[in-house]
Amino acid sequence: VQLQASGGGLVQPGGSLRLSCAANGIHLADYAVAWFRQAPGMEREGIAVIAKSDGSTYYGDSVRGRFTVSKDNAKNTVYLQMNSLKPEDTAVYYCAAHHYRILTLQSHYYDYWGQGTLVTVSS
Repeated sequence: VQLQASGGGLVQPGGSLRLSCAANGIHLADYAVAWFRQAPGMEREGIAVIAKSDGSTYYGDSVRGRFTVSKDNAKNTVYLQMNSLKPEDTAVYYCAAHHYRILTLQSHYYDYWGQGTLVTVSS
């Protein structure tokens, strides 16, 4: 099983980026998928999750209203659209998947993790 996160880069404050999480070895339609991030010297933070069944979503307070998570089952890929980016959004972003029927950002539920992609928000 492999989750491949991509799409990170350098963006100016106020800009946008779209991250992708592509899966091999599992069908993301059968999994809830979340995005986590970790900034230097900070704890890992769960920011967005999409359910495995009905497409329900949940966001952390720090990104709600700016970020949108979506899933394309045909492409076996989950996306994180990030708008109105701020310098404090700078972090390594990870995607992760779990098979339970719950919508959670608690990391210990997650079975599979991607390798991370770096997002830097700076002028």
